[in-house]
Amino acid sequence: MDCKTINQEANDTKNKSSGGKDLSKKNYTFFNHKECEFFPCHKTNDPENFNCLFCYCPLYALGKDCGGNFVFTETGIKDCGNCMFPHVRENYDKIVARYQDIIKKF
Repeated sequence: MDCKTINQEANDTKNKSSGGKDLSKKNYTFFNHKECEFFPCHKTNDPENFNCLFCYCPLYALGKDCGGNFVFTETGIKDCGNCMFPHVRENYDKIVARYQDIIKKF
């Protein structure tokens, strides 16, 4: 599944679950922890809008189908070091929309 597909599914889910409301401005969809020893854990040009809410990305469990910017190392470990998807404020809905996919994996 690619980012375009994820965005479309998230919009469909948002329209069903939130009445079409944009949740990206809600306080519970964003957390910035500048005091963290690892902040920011990924390179960013916009630390003020770096979302730490999904510090451990729930989409990691989807492996190659997460839709993020990852690579597999030579030893088969998924390296998400270049992925900013869970750290973008506006992606809250897109991540939450994938929870059913995560549940199906287990």
